[in-house]
Amino acid sequence: MTWTRPVVTIGGERRLLEGVLDRNRAELANTLRGLSEADARRRLVASVTTPIGLVKHAAVAQRIWFQHILAGIPKPDCDGGTTSGDASFVVGEDETVADVIAEFERVNERSRAIAAEFELDEIRTHPGLGEVNLRFIYLFVIEDLARHCGHADILREQIEHLR
Repeated sequence: MTWTRPVVTIGGERRLLEGVLDRNRAELANTLRGLSEADARRRLVASVTTPIGLVKHAAVAQRIWFQHILAGIPKPDCDGGTTSGDASFVVGEDETVADVIAEFERVNERSRAIAAEFELDEIRTHPGLGEVNLRFIYLFVIEDLARHCGHADILREQIEHLR
């Protein structure tokens, strides 16, 4: 298998968590690269899930976890919005694939910068889960992005098969 991003395989716990998270971030964005605007918006499942919508949703999720939960920024003050549910998958007509990837990469960078200010054991309160620490946030976001990478891979495969 050829990886599109170097895999971090050794190091301390934090280095490994951040490496896997960054790999998942890159892999998700890569599933969108090279798709036409029409294909990126193509709905091939019953839900509102589209390739471009998955990347948009992942940006929203990271804003909630890193900006709102970890940094304590009120949701209305988080950059780019923190809509939830199906609304987080909605991409504006004026937003392009390049725009959504750039937004996702900005959110990734801001998330990295915020997380760098905290220790893995730093505790915050999540409204539904109670107390969480940065270690849990990393693991949760890694799992969430990995699941969405799988969704995106399947959608990309379907789109390429239909061409």
